[in-house]
Amino acid sequence: MQRGEALLRESGHGILGDSGAGGVVTGGRCSRGDRVVFGQHLVLRASARQLEVEQSAAHRAELKDVILKFLGVASRVQKAALARSGDDGGQDGDGGQDGRLDELMEELWLAQAEIDLAARTEPMRGATYRYAFRLAETARGDDADAATLRGVQAEFMDAAYDDLWPGRQRVTAAGDSGRNA
Repeated sequence: MQRGEALLRESGHGILGDSGAGGVVTGGRCSRGDRVVFGQHLVLRASARQLEVEQSAAHRAELKDVILKFLGVASRVQKAALARSGDDGGQDGDGGQDGRLDELMEELWLAQAEIDLAARTEPMRGATYRYAFRLAETARGDDADAATLRGVQAEFMDAAYDDLWPGRQRVTAAGDSGRNA
């Protein structure tokens, strides 16, 4: 307790004080009232930190859910768009496949909007939009190559990782950073 008291006196926070107001620190000891105030201060700091950790975990869980929803819809859009391009334009007589693709695109843009609302960072919002836009181009038949989606998909995944775990280095199975430096 003496070391903590000395640190507080040196830092100038004045919780224990150097004067007689609220208790006098003499001989490295403090009054019972000062210990109570100091203890309350520590409890408040711990409670605030615990609340911050809980809020961060709740936000991470919410963001993870919307990311997984977006990825599920993106996967279905990509499969439908690539299947349509393989069917020579997707003309099946009644336009059923095109109608389904239109519904999936609406779902995709709604999922993108959910991420836009839940994401903490602009890079996450931007990467999500670019991925959805590239999928929309693929769905329209403008660019039906799966390889063209890999770059924006990788950018999206990197941004998602950064938004979920800010400041953490992403490590690949090979043990190096997952980013091109």
